[in-house]
Amino acid sequence: MLETISNSSPVIHLAKIGRLNLLHEFYGIITVPTAVYEECVTDGAEREEISAIRNADWLHVYSVTNRNMVRLLMSELDKGESEAIVLALEKGAGLILLDDAEARAKARIYHLNITGIVGILLRAKHEGKIESFRETIKELISSGFWIDERSKKRFLNEAGET
Repeated sequence: MLETISNSSPVIHLAKIGRLNLLHEFYGIITVPTAVYEECVTDGAEREEISAIRNADWLHVYSVTNRNMVRLLMSELDKGESEAIVLALEKGAGLILLDDAEARAKARIYHLNITGIVGILLRAKHEGKIESFRETIKELISSGFWIDERSKKRFLNEAGET
C-alpha cells in the first residue's frame, strides 16, 4: 500500500464526528508532517477529540526536509498544508488528504493524488461503513466543517441520497 499523507482537516473533523477510524480502515498508516500534528494536538489541546488523535498509533509524524519549498508554499498556503504537500512529494506518497481548495489546486500542480473528507465519507457510504451520508454530512457541518449548498447537493447525489 502506498503511503498516505494527511493535512489536519480530515484528521480533526473525522475525530470530531467519531469517524477517525475510517482513515486507518481505508489507508492503513497515515503520515502527517510535524506542523499538522501540532495543529491537531498541540494547538487544539482544549478540543475533546484530541485523545482519539493522540491514541491513534497508526498516525505517524515525520519532519519535512525541504524547508525552502515549505517556505515557498507558505506564501499561498498555511504551514500544515505546505508541509503536507512537501512531505507527500518527498515520500512519493500515493495519496494526500486535503480539504482546502487552494491547497488541492497546488497539490494538483505537483501531480499528487488527492481526496478529502467528503471523498472519504462517500467511500464509507459506498462500502457500507456509514448508513446515512446525509446524516454524517450534517454532523460534519455541525462540527464546523463548511460545505456550500451546491456542493452538498452534488455530494448527496453521488451518495445516492438525493
